Amino acid sequence: HHVHEMASCVDLEHFRAARNILNEFSHQAGIPYPRIGYCGVLDERLDLPLIANVARAHPNWHFVFAGPVAKIDPSSLPFGDNLHYLGALRYDELPHLMSGWDVGWMPFALNAATRFISPTKTPEYLAAGLPVVSSAVEDVVRAWGEPGFVRIAHSPHDFGTCIALSLQEEPSMVAQTKLDRVLAMQSWDALWYRMDTLMQQPRTNAA
Repeated sequence: HHVHEMASCVDLEHFRAARNILNEFSHQAGIPYPRIGYCGVLDERLDLPLIANVARAHPNWHFVFAGPVAKIDPSSLPFGDNLHYLGALRYDELPHLMSGWDVGWMPFALNAATRFISPTKTPEYLAAGLPVVSSAVEDVVRAWGEPGFVRIAHSPHDFGTCIALSLQEEPSMVAQTKLDRVLAMQSWDALWYRMDTLMQQPRTNAA
């Protein structure tokens, strides 16, 4: 009776630093542009056939994956000339990594493993200044898709269309300012303030 949902937040200043990094990150220096990046564990939450289909349909785009493989056979990952797996990186390297991407994407499968997830990478990508394309994960749709901050894709074709639009669009100062106001409310510090405020409220016993 005194339970409150708290969505994942972002280490705002850490990831915002990506907007001002100009030198190339050595781990991906040899990968051509445009780069579409994913950062996180590579596991059963990813839609591997979707990734393979999008990469095959767009051979001139390069898909970068940074993160360890867990719960799945590494050999099940799709491979191709435009698919690049960097392995696990340190947390302090992530802004440098994202500074070299053109789009952040979240090619999640819609299954039991993703039904209730609240991906931290959504606000992290946005804080880094990246346009974002995601599968229709409920939390992402509600918190970021419906307000217009993230493009939502429902098929490999949709992903191709949404990524193409993201690559073509010119960043809007007005839109970025609006997004930054929202992100400011999604920092871990802001989350803790909301949690602390709730915990200080008198608790009443339910009937």
